[in-house]
Amino acid sequence: MPKLEFPMYELRTQFSEHKTLVFDIVRKKMVALTPEEWVRQHVIHFLISEHKVSINKISVEYSLKWNSMTHRCDLVVFGDDFAPQLIVECKAASVPISQKVFDQIARYNMKLKVPYLMVTNGLSHIYARVNFNDNSCAFMEELKFV
Repeated sequence: MPKLEFPMYELRTQFSEHKTLVFDIVRKKMVALTPEEWVRQHVIHFLISEHKVSINKISVEYSLKWNSMTHRCDLVVFGDDFAPQLIVECKAASVPISQKVFDQIARYNMKLKVPYLMVTNGLSHIYARVNFNDNSCAFMEELKFV
């Protein structure tokens, strides 16, 4: 797996039945180590280590219904009031961050209405704050959320 633009984290991996697994500390189980999962696991550790997010406030593959279809947000972080505060969309390092990727997270946010968004492929990260009063989105240099 490629080196990502995150601090180094110790991820527990094992090889089983011709595939590599990684331990997801949120779901508390081993999951297939895909290129996207590699990025997601780094983001989880980044949120916990660098932003002091409680593991209990992170949801992995958070389901939501939109236009009669079920979608899954890679990560949703909840605040002290149990309201969602941040949606994270993870892509494999080989997938460029494009308008299409940002549109995907924006669609999810039409339903969840969170104030903060993060899109990453592990190599580049886009952070944004949503202002629902004037329906605008301001990009941020670094992740800052409550």
